[in-house]
Amino acid sequence: MQQQQHQHSALGAQRLLKKKVAVALAVTATAAVLASAPSASAWTGGSYGGSVVTDVRTAARFDFAAGEIPENITANPDGSVTLSMLGSCAVCQRTHGPELMRVSASGERTVLATGQVGEAISGNARGSDGTVYYALWAPGNADRNGVYKLLGDGTPQRVAALPADSGPNGLAVDAAGRTLYIADSLKGVIWSVPVAGGSATPWLTDAALAPVPTEALPIGANGLRFHNGALWISNFNKGTLLRVPITPAGAPGPVRQVTGGLPNIDDLSFLTPFSDVVFAAQNGSSSNNGPDRVVVIYPNGTYKPVLTSADGLASPSATAVRGDRLYITDGGVPDPHDAKLQTARINFPALLAGAAH
Repeated sequence: MQQQQHQHSALGAQRLLKKKVAVALAVTATAAVLASAPSASAWTGGSYGGSVVTDVRTAARFDFAAGEIPENITANPDGSVTLSMLGSCAVCQRTHGPELMRVSASGERTVLATGQVGEAISGNARGSDGTVYYALWAPGNADRNGVYKLLGDGTPQRVAALPADSGPNGLAVDAAGRTLYIADSLKGVIWSVPVAGGSATPWLTDAALAPVPTEALPIGANGLRFHNGALWISNFNKGTLLRVPITPAGAPGPVRQVTGGLPNIDDLSFLTPFSDVVFAAQNGSSSNNGPDRVVVIYPNGTYKPVLTSADGLASPSATAVRGDRLYITDGGVPDPHDAKLQTARINFPALLAGAAH
């Protein structure tokens, strides 16, 4: 009897050891995608089958005719999202001002800030202390053009003025929560300003950030994210994703192109705070210059589409990730103007498999 018990105990220990080894191998393989260059060679268990993104759903619909045209998104820790609503666009009448809106996990909508008719609220970002920042693009109006934050009582306050001919778009806050960066889509400049406010300084001016003047929508630097000690920037017209390291002194390092060939690449997000895997929106129907897609971009620059117009995309402008949940904002520029917020789930084994191709 004791011998049988000993044999059962040994078998149980072996099974437990095998299970732990399998889990360790899976974690090791997943880490290859989450934190380093792509590799699938370590994955020895589970299935690579299926789509990288699944379970696509419409979480909220918006009134395009009323200017509810989602442009940018921030996923908040409480399960809500903060959305920038353009209020106007290149192909619609400018009869409604823009809004900054919070949508709770239960779907409740709260307007946090508004702009005037003819303006646009483009990028928004959340500081490490929870402060909400947003870019107000007020063409030709130096008294209003710039970056704002919401005070504790919800009152908007301009953090930095920008020239009347600049086009503030994507926003990013550094890890220390001290500096705001602003992508200028018209001038090909990244501006910087202390979060406490002050004069905006041209932090980086480079031809890689500039728009293409002959395009229907001449927009250069667009999406902007601070990630792992660098600024990641998309150039809408040139179809490129760029990475610019920030030196210990706070200056820009050399501009490196991560990937190209993605016309109308808009805003982007990262799989995790430690991963260089990117989900980027291609807003093709906004200027009839390419497909409507969401692509996953791996650290070595390879990429693949994971969502298309067949999944309901309609002028996708931005993505956000929280856990295994992917959020996509759709501006709805083409008829029937299907402006909405979509959600989907990320299939990590399929994402890992794609890294090898």
